[in-house]
Amino acid sequence: MSKAKGNTVDPQELIKKYGADTVRLFMMFAAPPEQSLEWSDDGVQGSFRFLKRFWNAVVDHAASGPAPAVDPDELDEGQKDLRRKTHQTIAKISDDFGRRSSFNTAVAAAMELLNAINRADDKSDAGRAVEHEALEAVVLMLSPIVPHISHALWQELGHKTPLIDQAWPEVDEAALELDLIEMVVQVNGKLRARISVPTDADKGAVEELATADENVQRFVDGNDIRKIIVVPGRLVNIVV
Repeated sequence: MSKAKGNTVDPQELIKKYGADTVRLFMMFAAPPEQSLEWSDDGVQGSFRFLKRFWNAVVDHAASGPAPAVDPDELDEGQKDLRRKTHQTIAKISDDFGRRSSFNTAVAAAMELLNAINRADDKSDAGRAVEHEALEAVVLMLSPIVPHISHALWQELGHKTPLIDQAWPEVDEAALELDLIEMVVQVNGKLRARISVPTDADKGAVEELATADENVQRFVDGNDIRKIIVVPGRLVNIVV
């Protein structure tokens, strides 16, 4: 941009129209710090739309009343998935801010987590508890970039103390653990099924689950199983 060419953008005009948080979010999201930023009016509007979705997600959640605390032992698989996504995102954004100074990828990760929250749409007590934890994490992690909306949304979530006095969210390593993993099942080297296997399942249990699969049985029925090869955490190959 150049004043001589008359193609400069006055941030003050954009701040009046969209607010300072929108302008800050766009500038941090549009390019890494070490690269030139290519200005885009559509990009500014996109940042504004995201903040509206962010605001609506928190306000809609808060309108349902206080959420209970998360009890990891009471969560179903979908709730565990969202909680795992929350703590994976905390780990990523903490690294993006602290080590990599990669603010655009931090914003992208926060956007992905908000999308996951909106897709979950779980109004049970456990679902609302996990959603509350996730929304708090998004508010805290975006606060360095969009401080004004984050401060207001922190109060919407029921907090009396100022957001600026809060500690950065910490990763719960237990939330990152998988109860089930997906494994490929092959018959004579050809993909025949995908099965969900407990992470602590031994070789015999994995073989049982693989051979019990309905589609696998179609391809082994009437044949002698010569051997079963189990690659832990990845695949089962049944040789007939």
